[in-house]
Amino acid sequence: MRLVRTAVLIVLGLAALPLAQEKQRYPRPEPKFKVRVDRSVMIPMRDGVRLSTDLYFPEGAGDKLPVILIRTPYNKSVAWVTPAAEMFAGQGYIVALQDVRSRFESEGKDFLMNAAEPKDGYDTIDWLTKQPWSTGRIGTYGCSYLGEVQYGQAPLKHPNLTAMLPQGAGPVKYHNFGVMTGGALELVTAFGWFRDYGSSVYPKLPADLPHDTYAQAAKYFSLNPVLPKISHRALWKTLPIIDMLDKAGAPPSHWSDIVDHEAGDVWWEKLGLVKPTDTFDVPALHVNSWYDWGAMETLQLFNQFRTNGVSARARDNQFAIISPTAHCSSETTTEHTIVGARPMGDAQFAYWTTYLHWFDHWLRDADNDITSMPHLQYYLMGKNEWRSAQEWPVAGTNFTDFYLHSSGRANSRMGDGTLSALAARSEPDDKYTYDPASPVPSLGGPQCCTGTDDAPEGAFDQADVEMRNDVLVYTSAPLQEGIEVTGPIKLVLFVSSSVRDTDFTAKLVDVYPDGTAYNVQEGVIRARYREGMEKKVWMEAGKTYKVEMTIGATANYFGTGHRIRVEISSSNFPRFDRNMNTGGKNYDESKWIVAENQLHHSQQYPSRVILPIVPAEDRKGGLTSTQGTVALTARSQ
Repeated sequence: MRLVRTAVLIVLGLAALPLAQEKQRYPRPEPKFKVRVDRSVMIPMRDGVRLSTDLYFPEGAGDKLPVILIRTPYNKSVAWVTPAAEMFAGQGYIVALQDVRSRFESEGKDFLMNAAEPKDGYDTIDWLTKQPWSTGRIGTYGCSYLGEVQYGQAPLKHPNLTAMLPQGAGPVKYHNFGVMTGGALELVTAFGWFRDYGSSVYPKLPADLPHDTYAQAAKYFSLNPVLPKISHRALWKTLPIIDMLDKAGAPPSHWSDIVDHEAGDVWWEKLGLVKPTDTFDVPALHVNSWYDWGAMETLQLFNQFRTNGVSARARDNQFAIISPTAHCSSETTTEHTIVGARPMGDAQFAYWTTYLHWFDHWLRDADNDITSMPHLQYYLMGKNEWRSAQEWPVAGTNFTDFYLHSSGRANSRMGDGTLSALAARSEPDDKYTYDPASPVPSLGGPQCCTGTDDAPEGAFDQADVEMRNDVLVYTSAPLQEGIEVTGPIKLVLFVSSSVRDTDFTAKLVDVYPDGTAYNVQEGVIRARYREGMEKKVWMEAGKTYKVEMTIGATANYFGTGHRIRVEISSSNFPRFDRNMNTGGKNYDESKWIVAENQLHHSQQYPSRVILPIVPAEDRKGGLTSTQGTVALTARSQ
C-alpha cells in the first residue's frame, strides 16, 4: 500500500515528489533567476536573542524586491527544507529561511514549541522591511509547524505583513499544537513529534564569532540529535505515558508539560494559539487536506479571518483549498492519487501556479485573477472531483439527523446495528466491554508526524476492526442515490458506564458495494469533558448521559449502492491514548479498570449522527433538498 507522501514529508512544510513516478500536470516552475544564498545572518529580536536566517537572493531580479518569510524548527540547512526557498527565489523573490528560537543555529536557551513565535515572527518581519533590498512587502509561507507560526503572528498585525500562505495547520484552542482531540492525547502524533523533533536544547557555535567565520563553520556541523532505533509499537503500549520519552531514549523536551496539562488548561495559551477574539488584517490562502489532522481547524480559521478582519481587504480576501491527501502532501497528487489505500482519482491542482499568483498579486501588484477564484475549493472524495463554494459550511447544507438502531446486538459488523433517517421508538441498548489491556487498534485516520510506517495516515479498509465485539457498528441500507456529505460531522450519543470516566470514540465509514469499508473521519470525547474542556464532570453507574462530539470535517460522496456506517467504541489506540477508566490523571497511571459501557437509542435517548448533506444540482441547475435522505431506511445489513 503506498501513501501519497513520503515518511519524511511530515516535517517539511514543503511538498516532495510523488512516490509514483507519474508526470504531474502542474509541476514546479523552472527558475527564472540564479539564486545566491547569504547564510547564517543573525537577526536580532526585541530581547536581544538572534535568530539565524539564510537569505536567498535572485541575482539580476532588481535592487529592491518583496520578501517571503519561512520559519522552521526543522533546521533551515537540511536538503528537505530548502526546495520552497529555492523555488520562490528562482521566481524573483527574496526568501528569508529562518531557524526559530532555540533551534539549531538560532540563539535561545529552551525550546517551547510555538511560545516565542508570534513576537519573533513580528520582529523578523520588522527587520526585513528595513533592509535596503526590501520593498517592505512581506509574505509568509510553509506547512505544519511552518504554518502554525504564521497563524500565531497574524493577530499582532504587523503593517508590512502583506499576505499569508499557511498549510496543514490549525492552532486553535483545545486542539493544542495538534496533540489533543476531545480531551484525549493524540498519542502517536505527540510521541512521534516530541521524540523526533521536540528537543528543547541544542549545541551552539560561539555567539561572538565573526559572521563570515560563523557561516563557514556552520555548514560543517550537523546539529540534529542522533536517536537510537526503537520499536514504536512496544513503546506505545508502555505505561505510564509520562515516562515514554525517557524509555525511547529521547533528548530533553517539554513532553511532561504536554501530557500533564489538560485540554482546557490556561498553560496552552502560551503556545501561540489563535483565540476566538483575535483580529487580523492580512489576506490569507489557507491550505489543508481531509486526511490531515487539522482540516476542520483550518476552515475554522478561514471563517475567523473573514469575520474578524479589521479591514475589507482582509475580510474579503480569505481563500481555502482542501485536498484529499494526508499531512502536507497536497502538492504531491497525481492522476492516480491514493491516500492510504483508497483511490482518489486525479486530484491534481495547480498549486504552484496558484501560490505564485497569490504572492505576485499581493507583493508585486500583479494584475492577475487570483482574487476571482472561489473562496473555497475542496476535493469531493468518492466523486473524485474538485468543487467550489463561497463559504463554509457550503451554502444550502442540510444538517440531517440519522439515528442509530439495533435490537441490542450491534456488536461488530456481524451484529444488527442499522442507521436510518427514522427516529427510534423503543429499542434495547447496546452493551460492550472496554478493557484498556485490549484496546481497539487504530488503522489510518487523519494524523501526522508519527515517525513510523506502523501508524500510517489515510483511508484503509476497517473490516478487521469491525469484527470486534467492543465496536458497535451501525450501517445504512445501500443508497438508492448518492449523497454528498461536506462539512463538520457531529454525533449525539446517550451513554452509560460502570466507571466514573471513560472515552467514547466514533468513525464515519464509507462502505463500498464490494464491502470495503474506508474510514472517512473519526474522533473521540473523554467523558469527563462532556460539559466543556474547562471542567471535569464524573459519571455515576446506572445513569444516562448525553455526550456530544464533532469528529472533524470532510467532503465525501457516498455513491449509489454505497452504505453509510458509524462505528462507536471507547478506544482507538494508539492514535488516542487509552483512558484508564479510573477518573485519575491518566498520564501517570499504570493500572486500569475494565469498563462496561452502554449506548442508548430510543425515543427518549435519540443517539444519532448529524451529517452535513449538500443538495445535489438537478439538470436545470437547481437544488434538490431531499437528496439521498429517503434512501436511509431502517433495513438490516
